[in-house]
Amino acid sequence: MSIPPTGLKILVIDDSNTIRRSAEIFLKQGGHDVLLAEDGFDALAMVNDHLPDLIFCDILMPRLDGYQTCGIIKRNARFANTPIVMLSSKDGVFDKARGRMVGSQQYLTKPFTKDQLLQTVRQFTPATSGDT
Repeated sequence: MSIPPTGLKILVIDDSNTIRRSAEIFLKQGGHDVLLAEDGFDALAMVNDHLPDLIFCDILMPRLDGYQTCGIIKRNARFANTPIVMLSSKDGVFDKARGRMVGSQQYLTKPFTKDQLLQTVRQFTPATSGDT
């Protein structure tokens, strides 16, 4: 039984091509529209232009790290309620706490599986009453 597409627009920000492509494949298989950004600077323009429903943001990136990117996005009133999930290869308490301080709602450790990624997305998918 296949899951009907929820049609969320999801932005994945990661400097690793492998992580971006894996996330894109998994999310598209889950029925979502996917936008990709290599770093925080690319992401800021995309957030403004495409208004994603959910953002996955790597922490360790060149130019603008994930904490800075998340903080800038969250300070803009238009995106204050857009959920941001931090991505990191480190599973530290400090990283999770710092992510929450800049406004991220969730934390996902890399490498992630398709199930972990889609389960995280489901936490932020609005329930539909079927009258779309």
